[in-house]
Amino acid sequence: MQNLAMTAATPAPVASLPLPDLVALKTRQQGAWASGDYAVVGTTLQIVGETLCEALDLRAGDSVLDVAAGNGNATLAAARRWAVVTSTDYVPALLERARGRAEAEGLTVTFQTADAEALPFANETFDVVLSTFGVMFTPNQDQAAQEMLRVCRPGGRIGMANWTPEGFIGQLFRTMGQHLPPPPGSLSPALWGTEARLNTLFSPAGIVATQQKVFTFRYRSPEHWLEVFRTWYGPVHKAFAALPETGQAALSQDLLTLIARFNRATDGTMVVPSDYLEVIVTKA
Repeated sequence: MQNLAMTAATPAPVASLPLPDLVALKTRQQGAWASGDYAVVGTTLQIVGETLCEALDLRAGDSVLDVAAGNGNATLAAARRWAVVTSTDYVPALLERARGRAEAEGLTVTFQTADAEALPFANETFDVVLSTFGVMFTPNQDQAAQEMLRVCRPGGRIGMANWTPEGFIGQLFRTMGQHLPPPPGSLSPALWGTEARLNTLFSPAGIVATQQKVFTFRYRSPEHWLEVFRTWYGPVHKAFAALPETGQAALSQDLLTLIARFNRATDGTMVVPSDYLEVIVTKA
């Protein structure tokens, strides 16, 4: 998974923000994603990669790049469709988890450590560029978008799944931002879940199409979700580690309150829908 800005989910106007120290922010975020074990959470999101590949009408033999691939959900979905897949992330441990999954299924994938903001590939290399809940967390959003466009061939497609500001995960990061304010000038990842920002990033170079989708988090209980995310999901893990005991208790309560807002289960379990945008950019 790519970098995570611990920012409020309600996007601020991009033009009004001061410039943050992107190098320091990236280092901090890389440490967050390398902590815990994102794969424990990531594997539950597999259906999103499958759905995205179907929306892209992926074909056997397509050359595919998965950017900020995490533990490889979109990677595996593309490889299952006989695409020629290169899977990248800047956290090597996550790629190793993806490699293990691919080997277990007998899938052929090339894995390469790479930063989404500086992809080590030639111009116009890939038919399809993918990212599910990954590239949206880059500190330098414009640079990451330009890199995706650069390595995609003319007529190729860029497919993304991005959490929206008002959905459950967007609100999760907003809640955490109230306890740990983001660095000044950092942009909300949830901007990638808005049509306005996507058009700014991509429409000058192609046609942007979006569709509202929902992923449903299903856990034994709200407390079970909190235990899993606090233990294994790097950004939440790091947030708790940075707070004193009283702050941890307050954050726990606020997260359980957030879940209660979204939870549609009445049997003690957790069934929480989270909105995301499925995005397809066709490069001119």
